[in-house]
Amino acid sequence: METTDAADLDRADMRRLVAGSDAALNNLMERYNTPVFHFLFRMLGNEDDANDLAQETFVRVYQHRVRFRSDAKFSTWLFAIATNLARNHHRWRSRHPTVSLDVPDDNTGQSLGDRLPATGSSPENSLLAEERSAAVRAAVASLPEDMREAIVLCEWEELAMADAAKILNTTSKAIENHLYRARKILRDKLKKWL
Repeated sequence: METTDAADLDRADMRRLVAGSDAALNNLMERYNTPVFHFLFRMLGNEDDANDLAQETFVRVYQHRVRFRSDAKFSTWLFAIATNLARNHHRWRSRHPTVSLDVPDDNTGQSLGDRLPATGSSPENSLLAEERSAAVRAAVASLPEDMREAIVLCEWEELAMADAAKILNTTSKAIENHLYRARKILRDKLKKWL
């Protein structure tokens, strides 16, 4: 959550960036690169895509710096840009699917993942934690887009409903409704892990 001091610092950096001080973008990236990356990773489920889109988010901040309203919260504007990039990427991915490592080869019956060398074994608890995390990520990924965005912003990114509503261009009540429905769906899907 952004404090008043951070909001003032962000606005000052944006004023400097608009005035021509490109170094101000470095300050913004230092403060927000990790949160933006984590948000995008949770939205996309792919580290490389999240990294690429995090960089693209800051490119867009630079390209559209004059559009920033000085009375607005920078973090809200930034996450709105990241959300739009994630939505566009998700649409692009649905039209351009990738090959899974788990699909068996027609000739050998083995998947590509089976033929890749193992990186080492992990303890049972680590494996269970990975399975639980994968189950949660899969359950969140299977939610409708509006519910997934609300869960990621409010639960994982810990934004207030009002901030999430601004980012998603909707109302706080709609976010509350999406969260309620998403939590109910997730409870049902994740019974085994609760």
